[in-house]
Amino acid sequence: MNNEKLKKTFSISGDLTVNRLGYGAMRITGKGIWGQPADKKEAIKVLKRAIELGVNFIDTADSYGPNVSEELIAEALYPYPKGLVIGTKGGLLRAGPDQWAPDASVKHLKEALTGSLKRLKLDTIDLYQLHRIDPKVPDEETFTFLKQAQKEGKIKHIGLSEVSVEDIKKAQQYFNVVSVQNMYSVDNRKWESVLEYCNQNNIAFIPWYPLSGGNTEKLMVLQKIAGKHNTNIQQIALSWLLHHSNNILLIPGTSSVKHLEENMKAASIELTEGDLKELAQISSIGIK
Repeated sequence: MNNEKLKKTFSISGDLTVNRLGYGAMRITGKGIWGQPADKKEAIKVLKRAIELGVNFIDTADSYGPNVSEELIAEALYPYPKGLVIGTKGGLLRAGPDQWAPDASVKHLKEALTGSLKRLKLDTIDLYQLHRIDPKVPDEETFTFLKQAQKEGKIKHIGLSEVSVEDIKKAQQYFNVVSVQNMYSVDNRKWESVLEYCNQNNIAFIPWYPLSGGNTEKLMVLQKIAGKHNTNIQQIALSWLLHHSNNILLIPGTSSVKHLEENMKAASIELTEGDLKELAQISSIGIK
């Protein structure tokens, strides 16, 4: 991490201040992110407990279920507590469990946005993220639609997902990009250049899949540091992300209250300079 003091909050676009450890609501759906959860009562408890533990940023998408995650959020939390930011996404089609296909056409995005507003019981979505840029659709069409939806007041802020720096710059010609959601973790740092660009431009960086698993040697490093702090490797992986860059917002997902409570403890772990140095080297283990 740069020499900045570790910050507990981040202000999205300067006007939505959230705690950096949020909650990702993908896992409260069924197997393969499809259909209703196996235990709906537990899913509702998870959402309510997240708020009790200080979460004020929840990430979801119309494709989670599809529709199920957004519906459960509204059922559990509406009317929403003051200051809660719900970010949702559109741009992926679902044909079945574990099946995802990009569709960023104006027709699909219009349906997705209208549906999200209705399911979440909102007049305006604080943060709407394009789930994927669709190679079949001209960027201009997708970006112009999002810009227009923002102008109409349906969207307050716009973000992107799985994008390069070039993609971000292209989108910025149409609207202010306030967040980027890319796969990123202590052991998978493919998007480091995007994180750096976001940090320099005060854009929230929201990593998904915060611990990709890695090989045994990588896990041994995580386990060693976890033992030192009397925590587990997932908590260390989350803590490293918080320490690594102050523009990172975390959205670890779970369908278990117990696991949620474990994840939230990551915010209180204080990694040493030595810990950070060891962890920074994990991504290069196994590369020849």
